[in-house]
Amino acid sequence: MITGKQRAYLRKLAHDIEPIFQIGKEGITDSFLDGLDKALVKREIVKVHILETALLDTKAACNEVAEKLRGEPVQAIGNKFTIYRKSSEEKYRKIELPKK
Repeated sequence: MITGKQRAYLRKLAHDIEPIFQIGKEGITDSFLDGLDKALVKREIVKVHILETALLDTKAACNEVAEKLRGEPVQAIGNKFTIYRKSSEEKYRKIELPKK
């Protein structure tokens, strides 16, 4: 569980990154989760765009994806959300969270 201060720090980091994944009309699929899981290992923080055809609530989708991937929901605004998870591989760990 991350603190509010850590979440604010992650929001600041995620501000300038572009979404690299989209959720379409099929919703949250296994292949989407697999790709996002691999991206989280290498990037630690990922932004996702939900297309209008998906008919999903952004906050609910963010929480569901974070729970399935054992990540932390950082932010859900409009049709985009951000997920963070500390990389399982030491060589990809770039983000140093503020102390609790």
